[in-house]
Amino acid sequence: MGLSSFFKNLFGTAKDSATDLAAQAENTFEQAKEAAAPYIEKAETFAEETIAKAKEASEPILESAAEYAHQAKDIVSEYVEKASDSISDVIDSVKEKTADLTSETKAAAAETVVDTNEKAEDAAGEIVDEAKE
Repeated sequence: MGLSSFFKNLFGTAKDSATDLAAQAENTFEQAKEAAAPYIEKAETFAEETIAKAKEASEPILESAAEYAHQAKDIVSEYVEKASDSISDVIDSVKEKTADLTSETKAAAAETVVDTNEKAEDAAGEIVDEAKE
């Protein structure tokens, strides 16, 4: 029985000590929170003032940026029209050159076929002449 009472006293004391430490920690936390409250309020006030100043300072810049964006849009739209016209001209030119090259290729192919046909007929005629002899 002496051993069980020893453990009961030992663990009971540890439990009481832990409870006391938790209570002290809670009190310390509350005190720290109360002590920090004015600093937190000052930091919040400073942050709000800084944000308000930044908004005031950025308003004219944002207005200028919007104005420049509209000007850029107008300028770009002019160049888009010019670029579109230029691209159309290039496409038309390519089509014309392609058509010319196609007709030239067809003519060259026809001439080659005619030349080849004539040569084949000449060769066939020579073979027939040689066969007759």
